[in-house]
Amino acid sequence: MLVHNAVKGDSRVQKTARSAAAAGWDVILLGRSPDRKPHTWDEGGAEVRLIPMTSPLTKRRHEFRRRWLRGPLGYPPTGVAGHRHQWMRAWQADLRVRYGLLLLAERAGKPPAAVKLRKAAVRGQQAAAKLLSGWVSLRYRQLNRAQEARRRLTGPWDRFQTSLWLKLMGDRAWRRLEPRLWDYELAFGPVIDRLKPDLIHAHDFRMIGVGARAAIRGRVAKRDVKLVWDVHEFLPGVSPGQNTLRWLPAHAASEREYAPYADAVITVSESLGDLLIKEHGLTERPYVVLNAPNVDELPEDEEVDEANPSIRAACGLGPDVPLLVYSGGAVVHRGLGTMVEALPQLDGVHVAFVVPKPGDAYVQGLQARAAELGAADRVHVLPYVKYWQVVSFLSSADIGVIPIHHWTNHEIALITKFFEYSHGRLPIVVSDVKTMAETVRRTGQGEVFRAEDVADYVRAVRAVLADPKRYRAAYDEPGLLERWTWEAQAEVLDEVYSRLLPGRPRRGGDAPAPAADPAAQGQPVHG
Repeated sequence: MLVHNAVKGDSRVQKTARSAAAAGWDVILLGRSPDRKPHTWDEGGAEVRLIPMTSPLTKRRHEFRRRWLRGPLGYPPTGVAGHRHQWMRAWQADLRVRYGLLLLAERAGKPPAAVKLRKAAVRGQQAAAKLLSGWVSLRYRQLNRAQEARRRLTGPWDRFQTSLWLKLMGDRAWRRLEPRLWDYELAFGPVIDRLKPDLIHAHDFRMIGVGARAAIRGRVAKRDVKLVWDVHEFLPGVSPGQNTLRWLPAHAASEREYAPYADAVITVSESLGDLLIKEHGLTERPYVVLNAPNVDELPEDEEVDEANPSIRAACGLGPDVPLLVYSGGAVVHRGLGTMVEALPQLDGVHVAFVVPKPGDAYVQGLQARAAELGAADRVHVLPYVKYWQVVSFLSSADIGVIPIHHWTNHEIALITKFFEYSHGRLPIVVSDVKTMAETVRRTGQGEVFRAEDVADYVRAVRAVLADPKRYRAAYDEPGLLERWTWEAQAEVLDEVYSRLLPGRPRRGGDAPAPAADPAAQGQPVHG
């Protein structure tokens, strides 16, 4: 298995590796080391290896050249600018001390003529240093301005180049537009080749190219290597954040180039499967493996407390205090601001944010806003708990909230927290993003509100708090929660492997008979 991150914190990847190993497959999960040092550990029977990876191709060639038009006086981007700037500061600091010593000498009665002459000399040097410092600062500013302008590659010339390379090279254009993708290849490729795998499971868009090229090399060496592509999110719907204009077209081109080499595609929802079929012309419907929790799993390699923590106890609240919880990443488009803005209209209601970084600037901003609204004591910020504790930890809340904004990848899947809330039997209040809103309306497990609409959010919360038993009763539907477990998803995963590697022996025994190919029967695959 290949993943571009450090594995820890990626619950889907961890569960996939653990369940495959539990099914008897020999699993080695390769991830990227966060500190350029190799790391290895056992993940429920799967061997995890974090590979050191340098990224020299992150910097493009133009970043090593001077920008004569944007910064004609700027320093060359060789590092000399920082050296000159620091040297000027050191010179000025030295002159201040020298002048101070002369003042002290003057007070001590040293010959005034000699002291006066030397003070004049130091003053002259200080004037020269001030003048030269201004010149150095000007050149430094021009360098930074020119580099920043090119870093995002959004100018007319950059747009023209991006369009030109896409026209000239088609899907191969990522080699020019985003060469840093080669850094993954050069770090992971040799390791994969030494392992000689029978099957490569590539997670998401950064690893499909690495996996496809390794599979091709294996086939050249007369090994029948199979490639599984696990698509976590729809690439055209991903926000590149602070990356350049080239980021999305380059990664999309790489994905299009290598998607045809996948022997099977796995994804997180039927809706995303539809988009992948349209985007890549897939001839076989992707298998669906939901981001469902493994509710019964307890780790063998961790000390497990007898009593699981409770979010209500962590907030210091009694059983009768209304408590709304959001669990997950804390960024603006997740809609946490809606929950804070609604507090003045929800008397006595408390909100808990369970987030990976409680001290993050955005989270602190939410707390500051709550204080402005006079509700600081009703906002609780808590860190993540162990993955096997999440469901029980959240279950003492009154409502699980998913207030996310409209964004392509928010519309097309049931996200992890949706399943975690469900297994905690929490009524759910969700914004009107397509898939989750449709599911909540169909099951009756909660209420839907218009995204970013505080008044409609307040309406939904009040409706649930008025009759919580009605919404919790939805979880009594036979088979509902059973379908939303990782155990059910692991069966799909094992089906994919068994289909691609029929009859292959596994650890501790022979492989079971291969499952029927649902695509051959003309049936979609459901997790």
